[in-house]
Amino acid sequence: MAEKLILPHEVKVCATCSYWDGERRVDADMKLVVVDHDCHGVCMVHETRKPGICDVRTECDCMWEDLEPDGEMPVL
Repeated sequence: MAEKLILPHEVKVCATCSYWDGERRVDADMKLVVVDHDCHGVCMVHETRKPGICDVRTECDCMWEDLEPDGEMPVL
């Protein structure tokens, strides 16, 4: 059984990006992302295979986007 990592959704790694297409479970109530320690997925921006725990803070061309859904539009 693979070790699981539990990450706050705002941590800037591939597994917490809305453009990463890999196996993860998102707990919306706790705002946590759960992935296998050695998981991989595809970055839909760069069309390359990336590990889920790849730190993207130093990647200048990364388009990391939080998994948090957009807020609702205010009623005018």
